[in-house]
Amino acid sequence: MKYILVTGGVISGIGKGIIASSIGTILKSCGLRVTAIKIDPYINIDAGTFSPYEHGEVFVLNDGGEVDLDLGNYERFLDISLYKDNNITTGKIYQHVINKERHGDYLGKTVQVVPHITDAVQEWVMNQAKVPVDDDRKEPQICVIELGGTIGDIEGMPFVEAFRQFQFKAKRENFCNIHVSLVPQPNATGEQKTKPTQNSVRALRGLGLSPDLVIFIHDVSSTYRVPILLEEQGIIKYFKQRLNLPIDDQPSDLLMKWKKMADRYERLLKVCSIALVGKYTKLSDCYASVFKALEHSALAINHKLDLMYIDSTELERSMEAENSVKYHQAWHKLCKADGILVPGGFGIRGTEGKLQAISWARTKKKPFLGVCLGMQLAVVEFARNCLNWKDANSTEFDPDTKNPVVIDMPEHNPGDMGGTMRLGKRRTVFKTQNSVLRKLYGDEMFVEERHRHRYEVNPELTHCFEEKGLKFVGHDTEGKRMEIIELENHPYFVGVQFHPEFSSRPMKPSPPYLGLLLAATGTLSAYLQRGCKLSPSDSYSDLSDDSSPEKEFPNSETS
Repeated sequence: MKYILVTGGVISGIGKGIIASSIGTILKSCGLRVTAIKIDPYINIDAGTFSPYEHGEVFVLNDGGEVDLDLGNYERFLDISLYKDNNITTGKIYQHVINKERHGDYLGKTVQVVPHITDAVQEWVMNQAKVPVDDDRKEPQICVIELGGTIGDIEGMPFVEAFRQFQFKAKRENFCNIHVSLVPQPNATGEQKTKPTQNSVRALRGLGLSPDLVIFIHDVSSTYRVPILLEEQGIIKYFKQRLNLPIDDQPSDLLMKWKKMADRYERLLKVCSIALVGKYTKLSDCYASVFKALEHSALAINHKLDLMYIDSTELERSMEAENSVKYHQAWHKLCKADGILVPGGFGIRGTEGKLQAISWARTKKKPFLGVCLGMQLAVVEFARNCLNWKDANSTEFDPDTKNPVVIDMPEHNPGDMGGTMRLGKRRTVFKTQNSVLRKLYGDEMFVEERHRHRYEVNPELTHCFEEKGLKFVGHDTEGKRMEIIELENHPYFVGVQFHPEFSSRPMKPSPPYLGLLLAATGTLSAYLQRGCKLSPSDSYSDLSDDSSPEKEFPNSETS
């Protein structure tokens, strides 16, 4: 097993996740089996209880793990499925060690950071690095480990010490440390300043780790360009020599596909605008996977994505009196958008604004996709305005509503916040063949997507909706949980209880998101008539024939 540790200096959020993902992509393109581990030094057990503004979105894995959003980068770049134990936190490590102490595993010894915490970190990494992530179920050959935070942070010290020891245990030919740093360029001089990086490397060496490689990547038009830049700088040859890897110096067809995809991304001319109506719009990382899923779909049909973030509270009628400028600006964005997306979320704030956006999409026949809470609110909006149940609501927002069209799950345990939701990959069975989403999924009988929710549509009331044209076309395997809604006589009005954005990949766009982009560009009907094949005319004449979307995206059967 070969280990590549990625550390960061000067500032947090420098892009270690993208660098780690890109390195993994390059090595996978060389024919190696690659896995990834993210270490977060915070004391939380996992990311499940974070506010999105605190740490960005919570990424959900197949096994139900609520993890750091960087694992989403790993999965998208490497096209693999990771596990909750691929995300290590201080809380997990200390909980593991304390449980062993309570069981008497340390035989009465004093439990300390060194050696017990540091040993636990090394043991966890070695065990998890061996877990297969590909369909062939073979053990990975390379493990890329990202150490979150910044070198010098006090909470990261036990992990740095663990890897100081681990480099000798693994031996030099099996362990490599890459340091990612910021090189500022003041406008006054226009000169790049390396002193912060020098200080960061000195701090890292003082802690016992000497970086083999210091990475600097200039700002790029898209993250798809990063693996290409690293490859052009000779990183394949470097890893081949440094880690004695059985690979060729030249990249495979996979990396060439990445290059063609990056080239096409930079040459896009046509634009598709999508209004994302949410409550965490001040930080784009709050909807990182949603943005990527939209971008993957836009790229598949050769359109540049214009994603307009709209704070749902600014669409509410009360805002008109408080701040008419923001109110009218928000509605102007919504009205000019080609499609509307209402993503997941929690809490009552901003829900009335989301309902207004959904009503606009339904009545004006604007392409619409509702995800998780977005689907639930679409049901609430339909109940109020089409069934005339004026007090219809979710019990999350009004526990005493007379028309609880959305209710909490029977197994929901409100006494504990962590890991109590319906989480991870679950099967959704299509109820009918006459479903737009079923066709987008390649006419499959069922799909498996990831969930993260505590509330769901009340199954006892669904017949009332279906009589008026809102169809529940997808259920769980027992037929009791409503998973997919579609509205009749509408260009594209779809809601899903699951989160399809988590399984979207750059070369395999998520079908619900692809459907939204196709409908927003007026090409959905033609796409369905072609049997869910992208038209060759979508490709640009200045690109080679083998880079056309139809060849790189032969269909949209994903997940």
